[in-house]
Amino acid sequence: MKLHTFFRSSASYRVRIALNLKGLRADHAHVHLSKNGGEQFGPAFDALNPQHLLPVLEDDGLVLPQSLAIIEYLDETQPAVPLLPADAPGRARVRALSQAIACDLHPLNNLRVLKYLSGELGLSDEQKNAWYRHWVAVGLGALERQLTHSPDTGLFCHGDTPTMADCCLVPQLYNARRFDCDLSPYPTILAIGARCEALAEFANAQPEAQPDAH
Repeated sequence: MKLHTFFRSSASYRVRIALNLKGLRADHAHVHLSKNGGEQFGPAFDALNPQHLLPVLEDDGLVLPQSLAIIEYLDETQPAVPLLPADAPGRARVRALSQAIACDLHPLNNLRVLKYLSGELGLSDEQKNAWYRHWVAVGLGALERQLTHSPDTGLFCHGDTPTMADCCLVPQLYNARRFDCDLSPYPTILAIGARCEALAEFANAQPEAQPDAH
């Protein structure tokens, strides 16, 4: 397998965690998201993913974008360490938690949106950071309530072993800290994040641990 990744790409970070939890190895092809205007816009990567987004997984002729699709593909083809529960309600809950982060919160704050805010719309860094922190507060506030009030929340987002939801949560916490977001209103999220971050599989997926980190 080959994973097209960038050390600071949150979506790539999710897949790196999933691969580590499953004990799978993938060669890394590093795609710099800002060098030379962004290597994701070059012809080689454009041929892989016209969305110009990371990550992309290549596996035996399959070219698969979108982090959640990749994680579910890995779960179906390499089921030894499941990242989705065995029961349908559990799988639905983990998908809902994952999508709350990956589909609702993260897209508002990803690199291309932030570049548009500061470039095309001319927002100052202060205004851009206020945008970022606002949507983090909205997204994590709702997630905190979901996790706190559900009997299905355990040591991790769902039960007592990491799932796809935890693969999504930890990169979002990493980003929130980068932008100095106040995380004190989210004790349940912080406790789950700390348990994840104590595991080698999560630590080894961190941006600073990647060969292309700078």
